[in-house]
Amino acid sequence: MFNLLSFIVALGILIFVHELGHFIVAKLAGVGVEKFSLGFGPKIIGITKGGTEYLISALPLGGYVKMTGETEDSDLSDEERKYAFTGKSPLKRIAIVAAGPLFNILFAWLVYIVVLMTGTPFESSKIMVIQGMPAERAGVRDNDVVTAINSKPVRLWDDIVPAISNNREKEISIKIRRDGADLQFQVTPEVTSEKNLIGETVTSPKIGIKPSGEKVIKTFGFASSLMMGTEQVINVIKLIGLVLVKIIIGAIPAIGNVGGPISIAVEAGKQAAAGLSTFLLLLAGLSVNLGVLNLLPIPILDGGHIAFNLWELIFRKPVTAKARDIAQRVGLVLLIGLMALAFYTDIVKYIFGQR
Repeated sequence: MFNLLSFIVALGILIFVHELGHFIVAKLAGVGVEKFSLGFGPKIIGITKGGTEYLISALPLGGYVKMTGETEDSDLSDEERKYAFTGKSPLKRIAIVAAGPLFNILFAWLVYIVVLMTGTPFESSKIMVIQGMPAERAGVRDNDVVTAINSKPVRLWDDIVPAISNNREKEISIKIRRDGADLQFQVTPEVTSEKNLIGETVTSPKIGIKPSGEKVIKTFGFASSLMMGTEQVINVIKLIGLVLVKIIIGAIPAIGNVGGPISIAVEAGKQAAAGLSTFLLLLAGLSVNLGVLNLLPIPILDGGHIAFNLWELIFRKPVTAKARDIAQRVGLVLLIGLMALAFYTDIVKYIFGQR
């Protein structure tokens, strides 16, 4: 139940932000907005204000903004045509369509900045050791706290990783605090091969330690948070793009790398239980994912509509109705296929226990 509630809250926020982008830019462009809905299907509750009906619908897996004159064949009065979406220039239409995904990315950026300023959870430098690896052989033990590597002070796990990675097969000096006493160990890393997040085999020096799971809260100033938040958004976008390319070319399997509603619900529940800041970081990551995926040039997604309008902007004529219809049918098949893959991955992972 907690996972489901966390999922609904997370999805509701992401949908609201996305549709708010469409809504605000449509209003600024002089387009009439008839409905602003969180969810699809039958209306649960709604209120009409300023010519727009704001409602919550029964199916929470999405949302929509219904604009005046969204299609060329809309039956409109002369007064309504002044506010029709199709009556606006291609640039204005592109801005309205792109606003949803871009608001998701902007929202994630703001969340990263706020969390960094108010307190971000990081893995502490308390460690666990892996049996048979150099650290254990040197005398390092579970729950030791690393305080320095090669005389450089260490506080977080993020400080430890680069310090070891930069010493490929070179002996390193590790200062440990154990039961109030400071101890010094000399450890020589071993170069090992493993799969990274996108399924590539990489080699790196390891000494056989891992985070204990203990968290410490660290805050940053506005300037640092602004820079780090920007870097985080860029890094997430790069990672999404790289994973998509690897899946398309078959370098990594889609199954196991595409998650559906169950995956999101489980992860949302875990992060919510870990604390508000952790949940917000998950929300930011999901928001970037939603923004980037919606910008893909697939008909039926926002990116597909942007592509149609770019065609009209460049060639001074709209895509024919027949071509648009065929493209949208193809896009719908692709989207249904992706959703089926996501559900299948969830079922295999969480119901049959295969990973």
